Amino acid sequence: MGASQIMGEIIAIREAVVDVRFSTGELPEINSALIVERDDGVHLTLEVHSHVDPCTVRSVALSSTSGFARHMLVKATGAPIKVPVGDGILGRLLDVTGAPRDRKAPLPSDTPFRSIHQTPPAMIAETGSTDLFESGIKVLDLLTPLAHGGKAAMFGGAGVGKTVLIMELIHTMAEKYHGLSIFAGVGERTREGHEMLTDMRGSGVIDHSVLVYGQMNEPPGARWRVPMTALTIAEYFRDTQHRNVLLLMDNIYRFVQAGSELSSLLGRLPSRVGYQPTLATEVGQVEERITSVAGTAVTAIQAVYVPADDFTDPAVTTIATHMDSQIVLSRSLAAQGFYPAIDPLASSSVLLDPLVVGEEHCEVAGQVREALARLKSLQDVIALLGVEELGTEDRKIVGRARRLQRFLSQPFSVTEKFTGQPGRSVSRSDTVAGCRAILAGETDDWSESSLYMVGNLEDARQKEMAARRTSVPENGKIAS
Repeated sequence: MGASQIMGEIIAIREAVVDVRFSTGELPEINSALIVERDDGVHLTLEVHSHVDPCTVRSVALSSTSGFARHMLVKATGAPIKVPVGDGILGRLLDVTGAPRDRKAPLPSDTPFRSIHQTPPAMIAETGSTDLFESGIKVLDLLTPLAHGGKAAMFGGAGVGKTVLIMELIHTMAEKYHGLSIFAGVGERTREGHEMLTDMRGSGVIDHSVLVYGQMNEPPGARWRVPMTALTIAEYFRDTQHRNVLLLMDNIYRFVQAGSELSSLLGRLPSRVGYQPTLATEVGQVEERITSVAGTAVTAIQAVYVPADDFTDPAVTTIATHMDSQIVLSRSLAAQGFYPAIDPLASSSVLLDPLVVGEEHCEVAGQVREALARLKSLQDVIALLGVEELGTEDRKIVGRARRLQRFLSQPFSVTEKFTGQPGRSVSRSDTVAGCRAILAGETDDWSESSLYMVGNLEDARQKEMAARRTSVPENGKIAS
């Protein structure tokens, strides 16, 4: 009897974990798909997780098990879960099994399918790249440069701007690089998914994107496998069509969280802080597939929720070990209105090297960090005694650091409808030149507000001149 004809029956359901007995004694392979069909036509996809005994498998459900019962028949497909790939899915929103969820026409009949379980490329086949991915975001390009084919993580607690930053990067990929974006919504809220779909349709970038969602209201099995589905689509474009892909995941922490929920349901003993004992293995299985092959790059940018703003959390530290660039979002900067709220002192990148970005860029980035670190160390003194009590040199450094802080803020295209302020993209050379000018004291007599939420230094100069013109009194003299 072929594997595809093996029939079993459900003997136990524990939320997302389902035990299935096969009387033939021939068990389906681990990671293969099982199908349960209800009388009303609703399908449930299961994935074999382990063999419990010679007749029983333990599986994970990828959708809700509501309405399913013991003794229902289960069909073994004899193959892993396969999802659609290729040009036919561009502009579409898919679920974890690859089914369209955007209420549009069915996928084309000639759409190819590919298994979600792929082995990472051999190390000898991987190609490294130091070609920079210019995001047009000043603080990113200056202090945490991204590479084509690199991996970057955005660490931050709730409400500090991770999703907005990811949407701006999708916009950059479509507008500047004319590339493909694969977005994996892992444990996202339904509202956020709907807003992103609407915004992407409105801005026209949807035609160069694929959205894959396993939402917060779905069972842990769906959230656990969504990164695999998105990776499979990205790998197809990389390997078959040789196209560069931007892979965005929001939020990869929810993938770890789903694995932790399943680990408890599977009866495993928890590890540190209650996480699954297989935490490092599960993260590695996802991250090691994100790589460049034969000159074609998959560039990954992943949002990482930091529980209770605790950066020593095991999930956060495990994810961080795989990253080239670490972008840390600060709640303090967000509260002060500095967006993007990227902490320039905590963020880092292996690409901030003279051999990659050049001597001038490295020198300016170091001086910017030094000035901002001095401002931070003097913050308590300023709060207690005021800036006037500082020495002359410290006052000068603090003034320039405050201007740098404001210059590194920036209006985004994706927030224009909320703020009414057009988004600005700034080249890396303009960012470096602007920061060098501020460090050299060229803006010491400018108002700090002139440097806030602008593009390059020329935009700030125009803002300063406009402010001075409006401050000219009736006698014609410029007010001090």
